[in-house]
Amino acid sequence: MSISTGAGDDGSTGLFYGGRVGKDATGPEAYGTVDETVSVLGVARAAAGGELATELLGLQRELFVVGAELATAPGNHHKLVDGVSRTTAAMVARLDVRLDALTARGAPTEFIVPGGTVVAAAIDHARSVVRRAERRVVAHHRVHEITGSQVVPYLNRLNDLLYMLARTVEGEWTPSREDEPG
Repeated sequence: MSISTGAGDDGSTGLFYGGRVGKDATGPEAYGTVDETVSVLGVARAAAGGELATELLGLQRELFVVGAELATAPGNHHKLVDGVSRTTAAMVARLDVRLDALTARGAPTEFIVPGGTVVAAAIDHARSVVRRAERRVVAHHRVHEITGSQVVPYLNRLNDLLYMLARTVEGEWTPSREDEPG
């Protein structure tokens, strides 16, 4: 069985739950950029190891959910399943909890130049791709008048989380003395 069907040779792509759109339509632009994020996180995960690799794998898997929602025509959104093919508020809340844990003792207050370590640089690369995905999703939602989706909040939180993960990996910032445990 060949992976190539040739169906996209005309410049179109198939959607989840059916339908076809141009490969340059807002949906494929959005979920393609989410897919790019998954790949860049894969580079970070391959270099990271340990608990960080496990955390990055979890984020990659959640991004598949985000991608599935974006790869579904608005008319088929009723077929989506929470946490499987639809991004949920609970997914956003999990990112908030993790972000709160990382920022509990402070956060950088200056611009950080990425590249302190290979892993942190890859996480920062993923973070910048997430920001592009977020912009693509906003455009897609505007064009198709999609409301109530948790994709933009998810990507917005993910950007913040990746920023703090990269800083933690680099050790680029130190919490203030009064925040350190006794």
